[in-house]
Amino acid sequence: MWAELSAHGTATRIDGPLLFLRRNVTVTLGEAVEVSIANEPPRVGRVTSLDDQTIVVEVLESTRGLALDALRVRFRGEPLRASVGPGMLGRIFDGMGRPIDDGPPVAAIERRRIDARAMNPADRALPRDFIETGVSAIDLTNSLIRGQKLPIFSSGGLPHDRLAIEIARHARLRDANAGEFAIVFVGIGVSHDSAETFRVAMEGSGALGHTAMFLNLANEPSPQRLLTPRVALTAAEYLAYDEGRHVLVIMTDMTNYCEALREVSASHGEIPSRKGYPGYLYSDLATLYERAGALRGGRGTVTQVPILTMPADDITHPIPDLTGYITEGQIVLDRALDHRGIYPPINVLPSLSRLFDQGTGEGFTTVDHPSLSHQLFASYAKAARVRVLASVVGTDGLTETDRRYLAFGERFERELVAQDAARTLDESMGIAWRLLSELPHAELTRLSDAQIARHLGAATDG
Repeated sequence: MWAELSAHGTATRIDGPLLFLRRNVTVTLGEAVEVSIANEPPRVGRVTSLDDQTIVVEVLESTRGLALDALRVRFRGEPLRASVGPGMLGRIFDGMGRPIDDGPPVAAIERRRIDARAMNPADRALPRDFIETGVSAIDLTNSLIRGQKLPIFSSGGLPHDRLAIEIARHARLRDANAGEFAIVFVGIGVSHDSAETFRVAMEGSGALGHTAMFLNLANEPSPQRLLTPRVALTAAEYLAYDEGRHVLVIMTDMTNYCEALREVSASHGEIPSRKGYPGYLYSDLATLYERAGALRGGRGTVTQVPILTMPADDITHPIPDLTGYITEGQIVLDRALDHRGIYPPINVLPSLSRLFDQGTGEGFTTVDHPSLSHQLFASYAKAARVRVLASVVGTDGLTETDRRYLAFGERFERELVAQDAARTLDESMGIAWRLLSELPHAELTRLSDAQIARHLGAATDG
């Protein structure tokens, strides 16, 4: 039931995005609010705090121009909702789900709560099957599985936006009969230039046709950044569980989301925790990440690739630290690789996909994929150790086998990790087999004799 009041004598102050009211109506925490003045369009807000005397409304749009003695506040009697329906794909929305592409409104069949609860673990199905991203360092050794949440840990100045675009443009299901595929691309606190780059790239590649984009700009109020991923995930859940699609949600940059959460928490006067972030940062992030998954008996899935920038390149910072606890692995971008001109600068050694075994191998990719991945990782790890040794004794002090590992490590980065165009999994595997053929076959302990004979031919241990 809607309640409307004139805020004359009721509104006591405005502090940033917060509007403070004397409590004279019955409202609930999280209730949607419309704040209006004169003939201007209403501004959306929500109740974020209340007690016996005071209601605190968080205005999700600019509070500029609001005058306390001329406000009207309307309480909707329900939480914030987003409209969902057919026709969302191919469209671009702002951070609150409103179209910004000059197209008509989306034909909504329902308005759903944006703060939907995470999926009940009892209703979850085990994530299975493979999503091909076109990125060799992900597809081969840190595979993305349908229903998984696999974050990308980046740092300021690294090309994570470019990588996000490449994944959005080229991600696909290998099995044409697996169902329809869709992308939900979410920009959180991005600059106008970045937003335009995202839009042009998706339109130019034709990928926008199966993509719904949600763009929250850096100059928009910080409370909106807290809504943007929730609105986008509501759309993703509709596409997955109502329309039966397999949806990949790419969210960049989750650090902007966490900074907004810290700012809003401070404005509420909440006691800060590590690095000034609120103590509930973990549970707040979990309400987003745990919306990925697959329902038992359901047709669709929601897969998440959240991207975050690690402040000061610190992987122990609260944002990547807590994200790592909630998600199923991480893809780590490396500044040293970037300085050497390697794109994408993915460091395979600290990267991990904990669900790798659930979507690779026979019936999903190829029967040799898991063994090949394990051998690549083991060989590259040894190459990294040999590099350290070479920095101490020099290459002349290395054995012939060690020098071959040194060459393998360099070629692994230059020919497999680095790429200037998307690759299919088969193309990536072809490069991997070629690189492994340069190592003594006796060193390939993660491969069976049959695999060595099938892919590498006669031994050349020389």
